[in-house]
Amino acid sequence: MANALGITQDGLKSALEIKSKYRKHEPLVLPGAKDRMLIPENFMNKNINLLGFEDPLPLAMVASRDPEAPMALAAATRMCPLGSTTKLIAGVMQVVGETSKHPLVRECLSFVTESDFNPTTIAEVRHHASRFIVKTREQYTLALRENLQLLLDGSIAPRQFVCDFFELTEAGNMRNDIRKKLVLSLLLSGTVRPSVKFLMLENFERLAKPVRQSIISSVLQAEPTRHSEIIKEELQYMVANEISGLEVS
Repeated sequence: MANALGITQDGLKSALEIKSKYRKHEPLVLPGAKDRMLIPENFMNKNINLLGFEDPLPLAMVASRDPEAPMALAAATRMCPLGSTTKLIAGVMQVVGETSKHPLVRECLSFVTESDFNPTTIAEVRHHASRFIVKTREQYTLALRENLQLLLDGSIAPRQFVCDFFELTEAGNMRNDIRKKLVLSLLLSGTVRPSVKFLMLENFERLAKPVRQSIISSVLQAEPTRHSEIIKEELQYMVANEISGLEVS
C-alpha cells in the first residue's frame, strides 16, 4: 500500500533491484514472469500489472538509467499520470526530466510537467512514445538484416558482426522468442562460418538464462550435420563445466 508520499515498500525494493541489474548489465525481467524479458510494450500496456514496477521509484530508475531510449521513454510515459498525485512524485519526475541520459525523455517529462500533468498532454506524449518505439525497433531489425548480408558477403569481420548483433538486439529490446530464433538460425546455419558461431557462444551470457537454456535444448535435439555437431560438442562442454550457469532441461 502506498503511503502519504505515494511510494511503497515493494516499489523501493524494485527500484533497488533494477539499480543492481543495471550495474551488473543484466536484462530486466517482467515482474511475476522470470522467463520473460521486460520490453517497452510492457510499460505502454495499461492492462499489464507490473506489480512493484508500478511504483514511481522503479519507473523513475528505468526512465533515468536504462541504456536504451525506448525503454526509458516507455517507463517515463507510464510514470506521467502519477505526477499529479503527490508533491514528492512531481518532484521525482522533475528530477528525472533534468537528469535522464536520454534527451527525448527529458523533453517529454518537461512537456508534461509544464502542463501541470494535463491528461491531454499525457495522452499526446503516450502517442508519440508508441510511434517512437515501433520506429526504433524497425530500424534495429533492418540493421540486423543488413549486417547479416554483409557477413554472408564477407564484408564485415565476424567479431564485429557478433558485437553489432548483441548491441542491436539489446538496443531494440527484442522479445526473447525472437532472440532465440535469431541465435538458433545462426548456430545451425550451414552458411555461417564456425568462427561466428563460437563468437556467439563467447557472448552467450548476454542472453537471458531461459533463452540460453532453450537454445541449448534446441541445438542438442537438432538433426546432426557437419555444421551442428561441433556446436553441440561446445555446448555440452559449457554445460558440463557449468559455464554461464547453463544446464539442460
